[in-house]
Amino acid sequence: MSEISEVTAKIIKFRDERDWMQFHDPKNMAVSIILEASELLEHFQWKTKEEVEKYIVQNKAEIRDEIADIALYLFELADNLGIDLKLAMEGKLKKNEAKYPVEKAKGKHTKYNKL
Repeated sequence: MSEISEVTAKIIKFRDERDWMQFHDPKNMAVSIILEASELLEHFQWKTKEEVEKYIVQNKAEIRDEIADIALYLFELADNLGIDLKLAMEGKLKKNEAKYPVEKAKGKHTKYNKL
């Protein structure tokens, strides 16, 4: 069993013990991912690069928890939809390698269709 499968099993157990599957349809899971991502973003809002660097040191536990919340919802959503998250990520990395070849993209933030 992969680490992703092990973590997903723990997430599902937690959810099912609370009878929450009834609330975890794809739309609500996607909304929850965005809400948690917004909470993560809030930690960085209006801060300069220097302020962010200091803030991270002082608030790493809170930032870690927001990242974990996003991952928990994401792992569950993938499982609910029958998507193998590891295979999906590996497949997406291959697509990105094709879109962003090193010789064109290295050191650039340009979108693939503008390289």
